[in-house]
Amino acid sequence: MDSLFEEPGLRPDSYLPKMNRTLILGIIIVLSSCRAKTPSESESTSKFEPEGVYLTVLGTLQDAGAPHIACKKECCTELFENPDPNRMVVSLGLVDNRAGKKYLFEATPDMSRQMKALVRPDVVNPGEFVDGIFFTHAHIGHYTGLMYLGKEATNANRVPVYAMPRMQEYLETNGPWSRLVSMNNIALMHLIHEQPVELTPQVAITPILVPHRDEYSETVGYRIEGPGKSALFIPDIDKWSKWERDIIEEIKRVDYAFLDATFYSGEEINTRDISQIPHPFIIESMELFKDLPAEQKAKVVFIHFNHTNPVVDRDSPEAQEVLKAGFGIARVGEVYEL
Repeated sequence: MDSLFEEPGLRPDSYLPKMNRTLILGIIIVLSSCRAKTPSESESTSKFEPEGVYLTVLGTLQDAGAPHIACKKECCTELFENPDPNRMVVSLGLVDNRAGKKYLFEATPDMSRQMKALVRPDVVNPGEFVDGIFFTHAHIGHYTGLMYLGKEATNANRVPVYAMPRMQEYLETNGPWSRLVSMNNIALMHLIHEQPVELTPQVAITPILVPHRDEYSETVGYRIEGPGKSALFIPDIDKWSKWERDIIEEIKRVDYAFLDATFYSGEEINTRDISQIPHPFIIESMELFKDLPAEQKAKVVFIHFNHTNPVVDRDSPEAQEVLKAGFGIARVGEVYEL
């Protein structure tokens, strides 16, 4: 899967002997075409059709991103010297080309590049701004990108921001967010648990409350329905057992399930009390989902990775174990047809 932000490699003709270029490049092409596809790759493309409806992955990481501030572990030391442009905080883009609309899920600290990623030739709406922003809750990786809509940055004009009641009140009554409201940089759109919002004739979004650390707002996941397929987006939740719904049944109801995979296991966190950040471990989710048929497992796309999570490196043994088990690992640039 080609990434929207993949850096170009070295030009082959800059280092290959002239007589061997054709042969070596031919071998590279053959090897690339023979590479086995992961479940998520086989279900996705990298382009938008003129009248299609799509989700695209714009970020995959937990709130603080990578390299993570003050991290001295191997997972980050090299990234401070050589940043990876694909290491962005969790976000999805939604494109309805027939309606000429595009939306953003999560307003992350990387929102500038994530919005720009939706300004591309195969997106009918050429504008720099999206037609609306949804976020799941008031933790730093999910809403603070709103700062770029204020006077210090774009001084935007009434960008629709969809918020649950507590989230709406938080934005209205706490600076600097309240200034975005008073200056009409954003227009708050009210969401209600389990009540769908029709964005276009082809797209409806339904917020679903999930248990999480709700210091300032509720936490929701979203059911995203297109003309042919649907998706579940739950980047943050406490343990699946704390939810009143059965996650296995929810997976069966959709075509794609982008699910919280903050930690691979508890072993990677040795500096904090893991009970205070009770996300479902990937190993727990895989155990819970192990009896699902292969076609149901293939719906699961793990997302929202802490900087310590080894599956960020798709060549790691842990990532290969996830893929071998039939699940997907989200990558920036993947596109899923709805």
